[in-house]
Amino acid sequence: QVQLVESGGGLVQPGGSLRLSCTASGSSITICTMGWYRQAPGKQRELVATITSGDSTNYADSVKGRFTMSRDNAKNTVYLQMNSLNPEDTAVYYCNARRMFISKLIYDYWGQGTEVTVSS
Repeated sequence: QVQLVESGGGLVQPGGSLRLSCTASGSSITICTMGWYRQAPGKQRELVATITSGDSTNYADSVKGRFTMSRDNAKNTVYLQMNSLNPEDTAVYYCNARRMFISKLIYDYWGQGTEVTVSS
């Protein structure tokens, strides 16, 4: 069983920065595609960024140029560096690990989330 724990959320002013962390246990992130999702109040959960074991990244259009996802395999941890934050970035951010098994079955694991609030 894969367990994910997020940290690093908090309150920041518009234009500020935060760095989120997600540490995995129960499985190496080297065999997973890792992702960050977020859910704002009253909105659906949306994909923010993903990173593969080969460090290939993808970002939602709304965060391109502002957010950077990375991974540290030795620490079994992924990060989300968030710069130039605006109030629209306010949400609970969730870490995701996607595992494809030998049978091609795909399974998603989720963390509990960390809250990010961008406000003056």
